[in-house]
Amino acid sequence: MSTKYERELVGILRGDPKVVRKASRSMDLITKGKFNKILNDPFLVLRAAGSLGVDLAALRGDISFPIEVKSSIKKKVYLNSDQLKKQAEKMIDVCRRTGVIPLYAYRYKNVRGDSWRMFTLPIEGLVARNRILYGTIPTVTVSSGGNYVLEWEKGMPLSALIDYLDYRGKGKQA
Repeated sequence: MSTKYERELVGILRGDPKVVRKASRSMDLITKGKFNKILNDPFLVLRAAGSLGVDLAALRGDISFPIEVKSSIKKKVYLNSDQLKKQAEKMIDVCRRTGVIPLYAYRYKNVRGDSWRMFTLPIEGLVARNRILYGTIPTVTVSSGGNYVLEWEKGMPLSALIDYLDYRGKGKQA
């Protein structure tokens, strides 16, 4: 995982105007409008690499997520090594026990527009708002061999997630 893209996501989720402006440069006006809502509804983002089995923890008064960050020049990322499978299974277990939604943030390199896609892992037992939100975020694909696959085109654009979670503005309420 390139720390360059992890830092980019941290800046976006924290609502850093400079990072948001740079990341949204090539977006159309509608997508940019959704994306810029993070400026009014930022997260406290903590780097959690190593300690929690995830890269980031995004915290806000209304919602929190552990986030694993991936980036690639390919539209599909296969999480097929033993280490990546164990990491995903650990994330599922921790999130099931704590009632939070696990997120994968996938940055497709060298693409114009919203280059981030969000996915969740298969998890049961979520309640209330988390269960509703979980139903809106695409789940990672599971291959016939039981491996997790991030398919960029099937993910939820980060701008759409930001718009959905806009609880101070006119976004949808989960």
